Amino acid sequence: MSVQTSNTPLIIPALRPIYSRLDTLVETLLRIVAGLALVTHGASKIVNPFGAAGMVESLGFYPGVFWSPLLAATEFFGGLMIAIGLFTRPAAFAAMIVLLVTVWFHWVVQGEGYSGAEKSILWAAIMIFFAIRGSNRHSVDAKIGRQF
Repeated sequence: MSVQTSNTPLIIPALRPIYSRLDTLVETLLRIVAGLALVTHGASKIVNPFGAAGMVESLGFYPGVFWSPLLAATEFFGGLMIAIGLFTRPAAFAAMIVLLVTVWFHWVVQGEGYSGAEKSILWAAIMIFFAIRGSNRHSVDAKIGRQF
């Protein structure tokens, strides 16, 4: 909800114009940074899409030759789509699933607990935000006049 439409009084009312002007831009910045972080993480996987087959099979995802390229595409192309705001909801939902698997991997499989899964939890939360919220007016979705 935008600060402009919020009925909640601010502790410092003089800040309302700043919040109102920047809320959409900050949301866009978060979407771009999160998307590009996924692209960066998926870049090594996309050049070798079957390279993670053994790793995904060790997590119980068989056959690895199916799941490994899907993981690579979700991180790389999904990250690109999130960054530019194209099909934001489905791309963020797919990324959220991948990140929840990494939470499970670090917390349970590796036995690292919260400290090992903390980063994945944070990224999964960001992805669920965009899976529910979608993109805003600073996106390809908005430019084509459609949102998924």
